Amino acid sequence: MERSDVTKSRPAVPLHGTAAFDGMRRAGRLAAEILDLVDDRVRPGATTGELDRLMHDAIERAGATPAPLGYRGYPKATCISLNHVVCHGIPGDRVLKDGDILNIDVTVVLDGWYGDSSRMYVAGTPSRRAERLIDVTHEALMQGVAAVKPGNTFGDIGAAIQAWVEAQRCAVV
Repeated sequence: MERSDVTKSRPAVPLHGTAAFDGMRRAGRLAAEILDLVDDRVRPGATTGELDRLMHDAIERAGATPAPLGYRGYPKATCISLNHVVCHGIPGDRVLKDGDILNIDVTVVLDGWYGDSSRMYVAGTPSRRAERLIDVTHEALMQGVAAVKPGNTFGDIGAAIQAWVEAQRCAVV
Protein backbone atom coordinates (compact mmCIF):
# COMPACT_ATOMS: atom_id res chain seq x y z
CA MET A 1 0.00 0.00 0.00
CA GLU A 2 1.34 3.41 -0.92
CA ARG A 3 1.63 6.18 1.65
CA SER A 4 -1.09 8.24 -0.03
CA ASP A 5 -3.48 5.28 0.31
CA VAL A 6 -2.75 5.02 4.04
CA THR A 7 -3.29 8.72 4.73
CA LYS A 8 -6.57 8.69 2.80
CA SER A 9 -7.94 5.92 5.02
CA ARG A 10 -7.06 7.64 8.31
CA PRO A 11 -9.54 10.04 9.86
CA ALA A 12 -8.50 13.67 10.01
CA VAL A 13 -7.04 14.99 13.25
CA PRO A 14 -9.72 17.19 14.86
CA LEU A 15 -8.84 20.86 15.26
CA HIS A 16 -10.09 22.35 18.50
CA GLY A 17 -11.15 25.92 19.16
CA THR A 18 -10.98 28.24 22.15
CA ALA A 19 -13.75 26.55 24.15
CA ALA A 20 -12.07 23.15 23.83
CA PHE A 21 -8.71 24.53 24.93
CA ASP A 22 -10.41 26.15 27.92
CA GLY A 23 -11.86 22.75 28.82
CA MET A 24 -8.45 21.11 28.51
CA ARG A 25 -6.91 23.79 30.71
CA ARG A 26 -9.59 23.36 33.41
CA ALA A 27 -9.06 19.59 33.48
CA GLY A 28 -5.27 19.96 33.60
CA ARG A 29 -5.50 22.58 36.33
CA LEU A 30 -7.74 20.32 38.41
CA ALA A 31 -5.27 17.43 38.14
CA ALA A 32 -2.48 19.75 39.35
CA GLU A 33 -4.64 21.06 42.21
CA ILE A 34 -5.39 17.52 43.35
CA LEU A 35 -1.65 16.84 43.53
CA ASP A 36 -1.18 20.07 45.52
CA LEU A 37 -3.76 18.80 47.99
CA VAL A 38 -1.54 15.91 49.14
CA ASP A 39 1.75 17.83 49.45
CA ASP A 40 1.65 17.89 53.26
CA ARG A 41 -0.08 14.50 53.57
CA VAL A 42 2.78 12.46 52.08
CA ARG A 43 4.65 11.56 55.26
CA PRO A 44 5.75 8.52 57.21
CA GLY A 45 2.77 6.76 58.75
CA ALA A 46 0.28 7.66 56.03
CA THR A 47 -0.98 4.93 53.73
CA THR A 48 -1.25 5.05 49.97
CA GLY A 49 -4.92 4.13 50.34
CA GLU A 50 -5.56 7.19 52.54
CA LEU A 51 -3.92 9.42 49.94
CA ASP A 52 -6.01 7.83 47.19
CA ARG A 53 -9.26 8.34 49.13
CA LEU A 54 -8.40 11.98 49.81
CA MET A 55 -7.76 12.63 46.11
CA HIS A 56 -10.79 10.57 44.99
CA ASP A 57 -13.10 12.64 47.22
CA ALA A 58 -11.58 15.92 46.01
CA ILE A 59 -11.96 14.90 42.36
CA GLU A 60 -15.63 14.10 42.86
CA ARG A 61 -16.26 17.30 44.87
CA ALA A 62 -14.88 19.22 41.88
CA GLY A 63 -17.51 17.59 39.64
CA ALA A 64 -15.00 15.37 37.86
CA THR A 65 -14.41 11.63 37.56
CA PRO A 66 -11.15 9.79 38.33
CA ALA A 67 -10.24 8.31 34.93
CA PRO A 68 -8.31 5.23 36.17
CA LEU A 69 -11.17 3.98 38.36
CA GLY A 70 -12.69 0.97 36.64
CA TYR A 71 -10.46 1.21 33.56
CA ARG A 72 -9.77 -2.43 32.64
CA GLY A 73 -10.68 -3.34 36.20
CA TYR A 74 -8.33 -0.85 37.90
CA PRO A 75 -9.70 -0.52 41.47
CA LYS A 76 -8.53 2.95 42.56
CA ALA A 77 -8.85 6.62 41.63
CA THR A 78 -5.12 7.29 41.32
CA CYS A 79 -1.89 5.45 40.65
CA ILE A 80 0.69 5.60 43.43
CA SER A 81 4.02 3.96 42.67
CA LEU A 82 6.41 3.40 45.57
CA ASN A 83 10.17 3.12 45.36
CA HIS A 84 11.01 0.47 42.73
CA VAL A 85 7.54 0.35 41.17
CA VAL A 86 7.91 2.10 37.82
CA CYS A 87 4.30 3.10 37.18
CA HIS A 88 0.63 2.37 37.83
CA GLY A 89 1.08 1.21 41.41
CA ILE A 90 -2.21 0.40 43.12
CA PRO A 91 -2.84 2.30 46.38
CA GLY A 92 -3.67 0.21 49.42
CA ASP A 93 -2.76 -0.47 53.04
CA ARG A 94 0.99 0.09 52.56
CA VAL A 95 2.23 2.43 55.32
CA LEU A 96 4.79 4.96 54.14
CA LYS A 97 8.20 4.78 55.78
CA ASP A 98 10.77 7.53 56.18
CA GLY A 99 12.58 7.96 52.86
CA ASP A 100 9.99 6.29 50.63
CA ILE A 101 9.77 7.82 47.16
CA LEU A 102 6.32 8.01 45.59
CA ASN A 103 5.11 8.97 42.17
CA ILE A 104 1.46 9.94 42.31
CA ASP A 105 -0.40 10.00 38.99
CA VAL A 106 -3.77 11.75 38.81
CA THR A 107 -6.02 11.67 35.76
CA VAL A 108 -9.38 13.41 35.90
CA VAL A 109 -12.23 13.71 33.43
CA LEU A 110 -13.90 17.10 33.71
CA ASP A 111 -16.70 18.02 31.31
CA GLY A 112 -15.42 15.38 28.88
CA TRP A 113 -11.79 16.58 28.93
CA TYR A 114 -8.90 14.66 30.46
CA GLY A 115 -6.33 16.24 32.76
CA ASP A 116 -3.36 14.00 33.52
CA SER A 117 -0.42 14.87 35.74
CA SER A 118 2.00 13.20 38.08
CA ARG A 119 4.44 14.32 40.70
CA MET A 120 7.23 12.78 42.73
CA TYR A 121 7.13 13.00 46.52
CA VAL A 122 9.33 11.84 49.37
CA ALA A 123 7.86 10.69 52.68
CA GLY A 124 10.15 12.16 55.31
CA THR A 125 13.86 12.50 54.57
CA PRO A 126 15.27 10.98 51.39
CA SER A 127 18.47 8.93 51.38
CA ARG A 128 21.42 10.28 49.41
CA ARG A 129 20.68 7.68 46.72
CA ALA A 130 17.05 8.83 46.52
CA GLU A 131 18.14 12.48 46.30
CA ARG A 132 20.41 11.59 43.39
CA LEU A 133 17.57 9.77 41.61
CA ILE A 134 15.29 12.76 42.10
CA ASP A 135 17.96 15.15 40.79
CA VAL A 136 18.73 12.99 37.74
CA THR A 137 15.08 12.53 36.84
CA HIS A 138 14.29 16.23 37.26
CA GLU A 139 17.17 17.21 34.99
CA ALA A 140 16.05 14.53 32.51
CA LEU A 141 12.66 16.26 32.39
CA MET A 142 14.35 19.60 31.78
CA GLN A 143 16.47 18.06 28.99
CA GLY A 144 13.29 16.73 27.40
CA VAL A 145 11.54 20.08 27.66
CA ALA A 146 14.57 21.80 26.09
CA ALA A 147 14.29 19.41 23.12
CA VAL A 148 10.73 20.52 22.39
CA LYS A 149 10.99 22.80 19.38
CA PRO A 150 9.58 23.09 15.88
CA GLY A 151 10.75 20.28 13.66
CA ASN A 152 11.70 17.93 16.51
CA THR A 153 9.88 14.66 17.07
CA PHE A 154 8.95 12.71 20.19
CA GLY A 155 11.99 10.61 19.34
CA ASP A 156 14.21 13.68 19.65
CA ILE A 157 12.76 14.39 23.09
CA GLY A 158 13.28 10.79 24.18
CA ALA A 159 16.84 10.79 22.83
CA ALA A 160 17.69 13.93 24.84
CA ILE A 161 16.29 12.36 27.99
CA GLN A 162 18.05 9.04 27.43
CA ALA A 163 21.40 10.68 26.66
CA TRP A 164 21.28 12.64 29.93
CA VAL A 165 20.14 9.70 32.05
CA GLU A 166 22.72 7.28 30.67
CA ALA A 167 25.49 9.88 31.10
CA GLN A 168 24.56 9.82 34.80
CA ARG A 169 24.99 6.02 34.86
CA CYS A 170 21.27 5.43 35.20
CA ALA A 171 18.78 3.76 32.86
CA VAL A 172 15.55 4.72 31.17
CA VAL A 173 12.66 2.29 31.61
